[in-house]
Amino acid sequence: MSEAVVTIPPQRLKSIERRHPWVFSGAVKHVEGSPQGGDIVALRSERGDFLARGYWNARSAIRVRLLTWNDESVDTAFWERQMRQAIAVRANQGVTAGSTAYRLIHAENDYLPGLIVDRYGDWLVMQALTLGIETRKHELAEILLGATGAAGVYERSDVDIRQKEGLPPHTGLLVGQEPPEQVEIDENGRRFLVDVRHGHKTGFYLDQRENRAIIGDWLRGDDHAQEREVLNTFAYTGGFAVYALAGLARRVVNVDSSADALALARQNVALNGFAVEDEGFVEGDVFQVMRYYRDMGRTFDMIILDPPKFAQTPQQVDKAARGYKDINLLAFKLLKPGGILATFSCSGAIDESLFQKIVFGALVDAGRDGQILRRLAQGPDHPVALTFPEGAYLKGFLCQVW
Repeated sequence: MSEAVVTIPPQRLKSIERRHPWVFSGAVKHVEGSPQGGDIVALRSERGDFLARGYWNARSAIRVRLLTWNDESVDTAFWERQMRQAIAVRANQGVTAGSTAYRLIHAENDYLPGLIVDRYGDWLVMQALTLGIETRKHELAEILLGATGAAGVYERSDVDIRQKEGLPPHTGLLVGQEPPEQVEIDENGRRFLVDVRHGHKTGFYLDQRENRAIIGDWLRGDDHAQEREVLNTFAYTGGFAVYALAGLARRVVNVDSSADALALARQNVALNGFAVEDEGFVEGDVFQVMRYYRDMGRTFDMIILDPPKFAQTPQQVDKAARGYKDINLLAFKLLKPGGILATFSCSGAIDESLFQKIVFGALVDAGRDGQILRRLAQGPDHPVALTFPEGAYLKGFLCQVW
């Protein structure tokens, strides 16, 4: 069967020439052939010049996700080359040396749009976010198994974004051995149990690895660390808590709405040799719990705000900004003078500049002074393609507040 050809009008060429990987429906002038969902198509200008090659989905607003700007075949050898390149990037940066868990393939940022692969010990967890990846996920899983020597590849394609591709959620073993109920990982010498079958994302917030270490190191360098009480909000399974306790914090209060997440957080705290205290684990809505602490007059030496994505789309930015301001305002009111705030946003629709303005607004309303000590971002296992600025989704600030 001959390859379908998508014609792009002159006014829509710039984005493709700049190698942005998304081609929206409005940029398609004409389609020659009858491509099925997930089929590889060639993009050409009205003059017939080759532009790029990618996979097609007529049901998505993003009609084509581009894979290559070279006139080459997208075959098994192509997929294997791209995946091995992504794996080599992690190895060359030393990502694999300090942890048995890390992101192996970061979708568009590794020039493999729609494909997420995380490694947890001997297992790989794959997310097929798009129809193009969905149609060949078994082939890709086999390649991954051969390229990594992993025991198995487990699928966690249970994310909302698949709905935009016309795909239902799906989880289960793709190839190799089933993962255990909990996979134990090592991260900078800290041990964690991860539920790769049911946990958020693929089981753990791998993108915060460097930031967890930064916070632990800051506490360890504080002469008064053993007197410090830390409030860890949206605590999930206790990643930041373990690093804070290893940094000699006196106590960490973990707040999360999920009883299951907090139960695993307790296990992770104990796994690292720290005492598990009931008052250190609070199940509840973070906003409500923080307001309760404010009304009680309770204060903390450090607060960690790592909320879920508040803005899924650009249309939700205003509402999300109000949520970020509210929670940062509460944090400023709960911090002791000289206290530390580690505040994050993982909403891609809110860039770092806007997030800084939101945090600044909360600081002013709280009547406090503050300094940015460090700007925080996702780790090197989550690289950002220069042609895909949307990949820089995680941003944060380590602030000292007076």
